[in-house]
Amino acid sequence: MWHFFKRVLLALSLLAWLLPAGAQAPRERINIDRDWRFAYGHAFDAGQDFGHGTRAFFFAKAGYGDGPAAPGFKDAGWRRVDLPHDWAVELPFDARGNTNHGSKAIGRAFPENSVGWYRKTIDIPASDRGRRIALEFDGAYRDSVVWVNGHYLGREPSGYSGFRHDITDYLDYGGTNTIVVRVDATVEEGWFYEGAGIYRHAWLTKTAPLHVAQWGTFVKSTVAGGRAAIEVDLTVRNDADKAARFTAEHRILGPDGGTLASTRAAGLGVGAAATADSRQRLALVNPRLWSLDDPHRYVLRTTLLQDGRIVDTYDTRFGIRTVAFDPDKGFSLNGKRIKLQGTNNHQDHAGVGVALPDGLQDWRLEQLKSFGVNAYRTAHHPPTPELLDATDRLGMLVIDEHRMMGTSPEIVSQLERLVRRDRNHPSVILWSVGNEEWALEGKPLGTHLAQRMHAIVKRLDPTRRTSVAASSSGRGTSLGADVIGFNYGAQHDVDAFHRAHPDKPAAMTEEGSTLTTRGIYVDDRAKVHLNAYDRQGRPGNSLSIEEGWRRVQERDWMSGMFVWTGFDYRGETTPFGWPAISSQFGMLDTTGVLKDTAWYLKAWWRPEPMVHILPHWNWPGREGQPIDVRVYSNGDEVELLQDGRSLGRKPMVRDSHLRWSVPYAPGQLEAVAYRRGVRIAGTEVATTGAPATVHLSGGMGGLAADGRAVAVVWVNVRDREGRLVPTASDRVDFAVSGPLRIIGVGNGDPGSHEADRPAERHAFVPLSGWRTLALNGPDAGPDAGFAVAPDADMTNWRDPTQWLPPEQQPPRTPYMVLRGQFDRPRLAAGQSAMLFIDQLDPGQQVHVNGRRVTPEMVDGSPAVPLDPALLRDRNSVAYVLPTPADGVAGLFDRSAGTSRWGNVRVTTAAAPWRRSLFNGWAQVIVQSTGEAGTGTLTATAQGLAPTSLQFEVR
Repeated sequence: MWHFFKRVLLALSLLAWLLPAGAQAPRERINIDRDWRFAYGHAFDAGQDFGHGTRAFFFAKAGYGDGPAAPGFKDAGWRRVDLPHDWAVELPFDARGNTNHGSKAIGRAFPENSVGWYRKTIDIPASDRGRRIALEFDGAYRDSVVWVNGHYLGREPSGYSGFRHDITDYLDYGGTNTIVVRVDATVEEGWFYEGAGIYRHAWLTKTAPLHVAQWGTFVKSTVAGGRAAIEVDLTVRNDADKAARFTAEHRILGPDGGTLASTRAAGLGVGAAATADSRQRLALVNPRLWSLDDPHRYVLRTTLLQDGRIVDTYDTRFGIRTVAFDPDKGFSLNGKRIKLQGTNNHQDHAGVGVALPDGLQDWRLEQLKSFGVNAYRTAHHPPTPELLDATDRLGMLVIDEHRMMGTSPEIVSQLERLVRRDRNHPSVILWSVGNEEWALEGKPLGTHLAQRMHAIVKRLDPTRRTSVAASSSGRGTSLGADVIGFNYGAQHDVDAFHRAHPDKPAAMTEEGSTLTTRGIYVDDRAKVHLNAYDRQGRPGNSLSIEEGWRRVQERDWMSGMFVWTGFDYRGETTPFGWPAISSQFGMLDTTGVLKDTAWYLKAWWRPEPMVHILPHWNWPGREGQPIDVRVYSNGDEVELLQDGRSLGRKPMVRDSHLRWSVPYAPGQLEAVAYRRGVRIAGTEVATTGAPATVHLSGGMGGLAADGRAVAVVWVNVRDREGRLVPTASDRVDFAVSGPLRIIGVGNGDPGSHEADRPAERHAFVPLSGWRTLALNGPDAGPDAGFAVAPDADMTNWRDPTQWLPPEQQPPRTPYMVLRGQFDRPRLAAGQSAMLFIDQLDPGQQVHVNGRRVTPEMVDGSPAVPLDPALLRDRNSVAYVLPTPADGVAGLFDRSAGTSRWGNVRVTTAAAPWRRSLFNGWAQVIVQSTGEAGTGTLTATAQGLAPTSLQFEVR
């Protein structure tokens, strides 16, 4: 350890020597997730979209962003949110919503819910002048538009591709700057729940004019004879107005920070406002290979120097490994044949929607790994970068999938961004450039586009192969695929295809689509529940999980199988539609509880001895009736016992299961697995008593005080003997104290319409009808009283929004009245209204309906709570203030389209955090708030003993 610290100190000393005194770090990448302001806009009504798009020249002249895009816009009363944020998960379920998207109240039928505005201010120090500063978003769903300080920067239509804007030229150095993002989720991009909003991280990157370009390194390796030959492709960007000469240095760092290999190239050049590429080579002796069991990574540290001074330092994590897809032998990693035991997954989790905290990415992967998953297909879009960081770190292989087939500039740009961003991840083994493109699958155009996209990928990454996932094969896209992905064996003659195309490797990219509800063993279609026994979900189109896996195992040339899906997800509610709100294809439910089919896979995908019984053994009213009992195990024999009496010992055929018909009687079933006659595992299910206590488990007990760390907590009820009640449906209420917050709840029920993430909802009513009147003083006799009276006649008052030529300006008086109005807000039960105003002058008076009021500070802005009993059908707000030096025109110019003069916020309070158990299970996700201390999660349910769980947040 001391050697590590010595190296760190040496590196810091070297950096200090190379940098000028008081200089900044050469590169800064700052996370800007915290403290955004959020409000709903409107998809087509400008009045409900804060007047956006109505200002003259707003899109014709630079810097004319209007509505919330205007830098001076007053966002008082908007919600404070942290990123990642998904506003769709906060919306209610609605029968008018698209079932493919989980029946959330979003889309064309809900224009008031389909647009979201985000605003954030950042301070840029004067010392940053001369640097290049970029704003980077890892993803926003969908059709996002960005402004900085009122200047339009650009649009990103994709909901999944990261995007970047260089904002150097638009910043106020030494001042405060405003970032605005409008996100429109009206149009759906996929056929599954996709969320809404800035649901991935946002960053501010600062560099010198000469710097490593975004995703500007690519580390390639070949391994032979105990050595790894490393080739580094480097792209350098020069944003200066003259050409530059520089030196590039690459060092490979080991786990202790020590240098394992290095190279240096001097005299490199790049033109003004241009990029330059270079290639350098290094070698490692006895490299430690990245593998599933030892996911070791190195760091490549790239340093750029000009005139002997460091101008940029850029770290790239990479792994050294070999991958191969062979048409006869399937897939191999580091020369070892491995069957891909994969699942397909969308980015969606109970409670949080698509806005997954980084820690939840890790947790979900661990749940998949727990039953033997070693591969992950990012269906059907580029993943968030943190998912690939986690697969690298935890050891899981990835098929990285592009969103749409095509070669238009927009689609190619998205494809190139995907490959450039992800090509240093050792977990990525295959690029998927298409999925079930039905309009192309049977046509020559499909072959052509697949080949063209393959060529684009190969230009950017010659080390990996590409794939197309096809629902039919033998023509079209399947012929253009480099590696053919079969979606559902029942839809293909895979053997005939293999004979006809013996040079083409293959994988079963989707299989299963089984329809099961966790914990249900008798269909109840009225509740959209389907029994959890493994079977063909769509006969003739897909296979059972067992059938699919056995077919893959029987074919050495088949690289592996990706089950559709790992997790259940909102939307795609086959075979029901409303009132179902989630899919039932998963091996785990939406909360990550293993379904019985996951236990089947665990028997054959994991080496540890195991045995699993289904169903549970709580069947009141079915005494004496036969129950279909199945057992999964990787033993070679299993014995089933009922209340200690053997029901027989049966041999287990590999990749299969065992089955008994057992008359129900309250008591206990026990399964014992044997291997070569020796007991290796045992399990039991027992009839439980009534629920007695709430139970919380699964939290780690400690969280980092960073405002990001999460803990996933299981919620159950137990009987008096401490046994989990598998049929419990009690409703549980949750509360937290200390430095904790709840960010989501769920229970895995595909028919539950309970709120996943209760949130406060705000609607805004702008003040309108503004008029001004000149006054001689703040209390100038009857004139002033008349000016603020509720029923004052303002017919001849001046409209402050209308420009007047100098010769028509009225005489300037010491004081003035600025007066607007608003209609009575419609308040439902539980709603409240508040008037947000501006501090136009330190000595101003504020009158509401003729009554002088004293505003209070609410979240940093002056506000007046509105008493419904004192409101009228038409209400007035009047400011009495000294006339500004630049008059009424200046007051209006500073008003950001009158948004600064006031608005009324109608607030619907968030519902309490609660969830009903579903077949004995629910989940609550807690997150640290950013402070240190002891946090407590408490769970209560009517008639049951409560419980709590403590977390040390440090």
